[in-house]
Amino acid sequence: MGIVEAEAKKVRRKGQIQKALLTALLVGGMIAIGAAPRIDLLKLLGGKKRNQYRLKHQTNEALMRLARKGLVTFILKDGRKFARLTPAGTQRLKLEQEKAALRLQKKKRWDKRWRIIIFDIPERRRGMRSRLRAIMQECGFVRLQDSVWVYPHDCEELTVLLKAELKAGSSVLYMVVEKIENDAWLKKHFSLE
Repeated sequence: MGIVEAEAKKVRRKGQIQKALLTALLVGGMIAIGAAPRIDLLKLLGGKKRNQYRLKHQTNEALMRLARKGLVTFILKDGRKFARLTPAGTQRLKLEQEKAALRLQKKKRWDKRWRIIIFDIPERRRGMRSRLRAIMQECGFVRLQDSVWVYPHDCEELTVLLKAELKAGSSVLYMVVEKIENDAWLKKHFSLE
């Protein structure tokens, strides 16, 4: 495995642990810091057999990263330190769940309507614009023009969560369209009909 592949694998693993922790926090409410990784966390990570001590270290590191991002807070209860999901963490988890649900929608039958997201974000908020584009590309949207993206299935929930996450408000618009001129290449791209 090359250097770039190893780095990419390391980044993916960090993301998997963070998503598993967010999910565990949503379901369980709190996680004790410093405790051995629980069985449900291992199940969320794919059930692979892992070194327990290494996983404990990775879990604690991931919790610290989540805390720095403001997605998790720590509380003291009965002399033990626990991690609890913040409202921002709950919102981020919902966004991740919606992205995963969108990937599963690709197997559904197409209703012959295009979903179009357009945005007009000023240059001073370039970071938000870049993040929005990256998320849409990650979810499988196709770029029609610089700030016009299309998808064949319902993605309104994702759009609402994106607007809330990025604080975009009316800068992002969601449309349902019956027909797009010369859409044969889009149908081919999404394997429709």
